[in-house]
Amino acid sequence: MERHYGWVIVAAGAVITCLAMGAMFALPVYLQPIADETGWTRAGISGAMTVGFIVMGVAGFIWGTLTDRIGARPVILVAAVLLGLGLFIASRATDLLMFQIAYGGLIGASGGAFFAPLIATTLGWFDKHRSLAVSLVSLGGGIAPMTITPLATVLIANYGWRNAMMMTAIAAAVLIIPAAFLIRRAPAVMAEAPSPGSDVAPAEPTPTNMGAIFRTPQFFILAGVFFLCCAAHSGPIFHTVSYAMLCGASALAAASIYSVEGFAGLFGRVIFGVLADRIGVKRVIVFGLALQAVGIYSYIYVSELPHFYMLAVVLGLVYGGVMPLYSVLARDYFGPNVMGTVLGGITMTSSIGMAFGPVGGGWLFDTFGDYHWLYVASAGVGLAGAALALAFPPKTIKETPADALPA
Repeated sequence: MERHYGWVIVAAGAVITCLAMGAMFALPVYLQPIADETGWTRAGISGAMTVGFIVMGVAGFIWGTLTDRIGARPVILVAAVLLGLGLFIASRATDLLMFQIAYGGLIGASGGAFFAPLIATTLGWFDKHRSLAVSLVSLGGGIAPMTITPLATVLIANYGWRNAMMMTAIAAAVLIIPAAFLIRRAPAVMAEAPSPGSDVAPAEPTPTNMGAIFRTPQFFILAGVFFLCCAAHSGPIFHTVSYAMLCGASALAAASIYSVEGFAGLFGRVIFGVLADRIGVKRVIVFGLALQAVGIYSYIYVSELPHFYMLAVVLGLVYGGVMPLYSVLARDYFGPNVMGTVLGGITMTSSIGMAFGPVGGGWLFDTFGDYHWLYVASAGVGLAGAALALAFPPKTIKETPADALPA
C-alpha cells in the first residue's frame, strides 16, 4: 500500500489545484457584474489580478522554502484558510482598495502555496513515472477553467456576484481542507530514489541550502528557461482573442479559442508526461519549446477562425505539456530535500515572465498598429528558451576503472 500511496497524493493534488486555481482565476467572469454594481473601473478591478500574480510569485518562493522544513500539509491548510478568507472579504468589500487587498493580497498569497508544495511532495513519492505524476497533478489547473469558471457564472446569474463569491469561498475551504489531510511526506527511501530515465546531470555536490542552490548553473539555466518559456507564450495567450476579433471573429467565437487551448492542454500534460518518462525530460522540453516558437510565429499567417483553432490545439498541447516538466528537471538536478525552495524560486521567475507578455504585446500593438511584431518577438523569445534549454548539463556515464573489472 505504501508503494502506491503516491497516486493518492496525485489525486488529492489534482483536486486541490482545480479548486484553488479555479477560485482564483474566475475573476474575469465577475468583472462585468462587479463593475455594474459598484461603479469601479474595469482597470481597478482587473488590478486585483495583477497584484495577485505578483504576490503569488513572491509567496510561492516563501511557501516552497517552508515546505522543505515542515512539509506540504500545514502549508496547504493555511493556504486554504487564506483563500476562503480572501474570497469572503472580497465578496463583502465596499471599497476598491479593500477588494484589491483581499483578492490580490490574500488570494494571491494563497495561490502561491499550492504549486510548489504539492509538486515537491508528489516528486518524492515516485521513482518511476515522475513526469506523468506531476503532469496529472497539474491537470487540476487545466480542468479548472472548464468547471469552476462555468459554475461561478451560474452562481452569479442566480445569486449575484457577492453571494456567488461567498459561496465559492466556503466551498473551496470546505473541500480543500479535508483533501489536504491526505497529503503527507514520502518515506525517505522513496524520496531519495533517483529517476531512472533522467537525461541530465545532477548538481554536485547536492545543494543543502538556499545560497548553494542559487550558485549552481543548473538553477540559473532552469529559471532562465522557465522565464523565457512563460514570456514567450503569455503575450499570445493574452492578446490572441483581440487579434481574432480584428480578423473578423465574433467575441464569443474568439473567446472559445481559450477553451480549445485549455482542452488540448489536458492531453498535452499526459502525452508529454509519458514521453518524458520514456525518452528524457530535457529532450521533451527542448522539442516542446521549439514547437511552441514555430506555432507562435505561425499566427502572423492566420486570419480564419478554423486556423486559429488549429493553432490553439498545437499551442495548448505544447505549453500545457511542457510546463509541469520543469519540476521533474528540478528534481533530477537537486534531489528531494530542497525541492520546495527550488520550485518556489523558478515559479517566481516564471511569474515575472508571464507579466511581460501582456504589457509588451499591448505596447507593440499601440506602437505599430497591429499584432505582427508581438508574434515575431514572442517566437524569438521562445527560440531563445529552446536554445538555452540545450545548455542543461547532460547526464554522463561514469566509466568503470579497468582494475575494477572482473578478470
